[in-house]
Amino acid sequence: MSKKIPIIGYTHFFQDIKQRIKSAQYEALKSVNKEMIRLYWDIGKKIVDSQQKHGWGKSIVESLAKDLQAEFSGISGFSADNLWRMRKFYLNYKNKPKLAPLVQEIAWAHNIVILEKCKDDLAREFYIRMTKKFGWTKNVLIHQIENQSYEKTLLNQTNFSKTLPAKIKGQAQLAVRDEYTFDFLELSDEHREKDLERAMIAKVNQFLIEMGGAFAFMGNQYRLEIDGEEYFIDLLLYHRRLKCLVAIELKIGKFLPEYVGKMQFYLSALDNVIKEKTENPSIGIILCKEKNRTIVEYALKNSRKPIAVANYRITSTLPKELRKELPAPDQIRQILEKMQ
Repeated sequence: MSKKIPIIGYTHFFQDIKQRIKSAQYEALKSVNKEMIRLYWDIGKKIVDSQQKHGWGKSIVESLAKDLQAEFSGISGFSADNLWRMRKFYLNYKNKPKLAPLVQEIAWAHNIVILEKCKDDLAREFYIRMTKKFGWTKNVLIHQIENQSYEKTLLNQTNFSKTLPAKIKGQAQLAVRDEYTFDFLELSDEHREKDLERAMIAKVNQFLIEMGGAFAFMGNQYRLEIDGEEYFIDLLLYHRRLKCLVAIELKIGKFLPEYVGKMQFYLSALDNVIKEKTENPSIGIILCKEKNRTIVEYALKNSRKPIAVANYRITSTLPKELRKELPAPDQIRQILEKMQ
């Protein structure tokens, strides 16, 4: 066998072509998905129009399913249940000019989850955009809806609007929640910070899903050496979409203002020592068992580094009093527009 001779520039040439092929494959899949959504939309519309025109009842859907399955025996998706979903899909979005184009951007299975589990149009828009933006799988999407990610994202407390570049501050705001649910950790109410950290590492995949599904794990007790002194960050993640490091500090008690100063130090060190030139500024998340929203607001007011303060819970609950603090519909729409 002849030995392969390295060619100057070949590696970059090969990587460039490989990326182009992957991009073409992705665009082809998107095109196929859009066409399928359009098809299901048209079938749903034709069912509704024909029922209204001819006065047909429910039996027409059963008959149509049977005939389509016989005619297209090698193609799935034409069961009676799915035809009813197509009808519901069309009826729910036909008079929604903003949502109708968006539904083409995600898979049919994701659309059905959102359609059946979300009743509010703004919540539907949020989950459609988040699914597209962060590539959520169906199971991740279900998890996010059941854990009330829509409400918890809109309630989050950060200073990103004044500390991050304009190109990513909107996306970053939507990547962090006000509360995270770690019911999979199986911890008792009384636990130490070390117990919390170890449990997260033991179930790191579920932890990353709860954090939003776009994070990669970089390490725990991540060591920083500054002028001969050692410092350790509880957890270090990397956000693949935002292209930035994310430092997480775990606190089993209530939020204290001094935590912000410590996080600012960590973020400065990460930006100076670890961050690559092409990456965006590092972000900090202080995860506490409880927090006073007013104290958090004051603590973040003059912070120079991008920091979020969030609660964590072992069981999934959103206090009823916080629901009253959700932004007005017009404000929510403005927030969602940042997800473009």
